[in-house]
Amino acid sequence: MDRVLGIDIGGTSIKVGLFSMEGTLEAVTKSPTGEIVSEAAFAIVTNGLKALLAENGGTPDEVVAVGLDVPGPVDDNGKVGMLANIELDPDGLQAAIKHAFPNANLAFVNDANAAALGELWQGTAKDAQSFVLIALGTGVGAGVVTGGKLVAGAFGAGGEIGHVTVNRAETESCGCGRKGCLEQYASAKGVVRIYKQECARLGIEPVKLDGPTDTLSVFEAYRAGDEAAKKAIAQMCDYLGYAMAQVSVVVDPAAYLIGGGVGGGFKLFAEALRTSYRSYCLSPSASTRILPASLGNDAAMYGCAFQALSERK
Repeated sequence: MDRVLGIDIGGTSIKVGLFSMEGTLEAVTKSPTGEIVSEAAFAIVTNGLKALLAENGGTPDEVVAVGLDVPGPVDDNGKVGMLANIELDPDGLQAAIKHAFPNANLAFVNDANAAALGELWQGTAKDAQSFVLIALGTGVGAGVVTGGKLVAGAFGAGGEIGHVTVNRAETESCGCGRKGCLEQYASAKGVVRIYKQECARLGIEPVKLDGPTDTLSVFEAYRAGDEAAKKAIAQMCDYLGYAMAQVSVVVDPAAYLIGGGVGGGFKLFAEALRTSYRSYCLSPSASTRILPASLGNDAAMYGCAFQALSERK
């Protein structure tokens, strides 16, 4: 039986999906990302993939396509431009996967672009012609679709909405080396960072946080009436709505789909985000819909698997 693997390499975790040729998700496994820069680390990844297959009655020879995505620009030749949130040797990992799965076509794509492709393949945007998928995770990225086609850009940086400058007065540096990027406020790290800053400013004790990306606890604090959480979410929505308005004057999508780990709290901040966007956007774009991505945090797994399957000859 032919199988397809979709590997979503995020700043916090690696998620792997095992798919049928028709796009049915058969199994998922998840592990911490860590530093993927050595032969030992590559072996951990490939052994995990083989174990997932074995647990589901498969073998490496049955894998006909493997898709990987990373949180950074990837050009048409599969070359990674920068990785702001992880330690990864892309070439070494690709070589290890090719060796482990000799019959598989390998595709390497940007994570937000992968999420957009996933929504096109099996999600909310199935057969849609115009939308922007915004992935709010450890970082912030976007997949731009116009005319039913993904727009990656000449150097793979198309859709890097997380690095739109939204605050020129910011003094702290983003992972990309610049200052005031959207990612510093709307990513999981950004929301937690701003929450803790607001707690200090207001002189209140933050809720217990399970690490620097624990937006779930911040959202729960928001629901409980925590003033610092309210400030952090409000700032996220303000800057995100502003950045989306800038995207709209260039792309003018019919819809924005909000996904990623932070996107799991979409119902909590949806109206605030819509209000922010409409306050900044050019009037013709005010009708743009802002919706949750139906595949949630699994969209990138679907998308990179789809890309690898589409490129198979």
